[in-house]
Amino acid sequence: MPAIEIVGLRKSYGTFDAVRDVSFAVEPGRVVGLLGPNGAGKTTTLNVLLGLASASAGTATVQGSPYADLEHPGRVVGALLDAGGLHPGRSGRDHLRVLATAAGIEGRRVDEVLALVGMDRAADRRVRTYSLGMRQRIGLAAALLGDPQVLVLDEPANGLDPAGMRWMREVLRSFADGGGAVLLASHVLAEVTQVADDLVVIGQGQVIADGPLADLVRGESLEDFYLNLTAETEGVR
Repeated sequence: MPAIEIVGLRKSYGTFDAVRDVSFAVEPGRVVGLLGPNGAGKTTTLNVLLGLASASAGTATVQGSPYADLEHPGRVVGALLDAGGLHPGRSGRDHLRVLATAAGIEGRRVDEVLALVGMDRAADRRVRTYSLGMRQRIGLAAALLGDPQVLVLDEPANGLDPAGMRWMREVLRSFADGGGAVLLASHVLAEVTQVADDLVVIGQGQVIADGPLADLVRGESLEDFYLNLTAETEGVR
């Protein structure tokens, strides 16, 4: 069973289709890069998958169930969508403690994920003092808090320096190698090249490429492949 499966997904706002007939899957043990121009429909797809928006047609499931039907969603899927959503007056540790309490997760897990993302020494500082890269690390810690089998990440490398980007890549690769599934939306093509097993490219609300990265690029750079593919599909969404 795919860890993530999206079939015939359409999301409409009035007469405008933000996405239409989008279908793809993410298998356990794989990192899938989700690419597309700004406004192509990537964020809409992620929002429907995570229960933040309803589908007009089609289905989006995690481990075989819609997000809303998961009994303990945080233990199944972890998500990083907006690291800017952290409360500036709380410490990173307090932010994670609140999430852990709400999800019924033991407090010791907070210390574990802080160490995993390299934020244990800065955990008691207020979020307002964090750099964007530090906020991204706390966001990833929150995604990992429930020890999920699936990660859904939107631009996780934002604000990370080169060492941080390498660290992020190693975390995601280790997660997938352990049997987890990762759906990674990113504009940082160099990072996608180094970590993704498969690609899904969305243009104008539709899937325009889907398959193993090596099979799709076939000797081209990912940048050349992507820019050539999307040259005729850029739009505003």
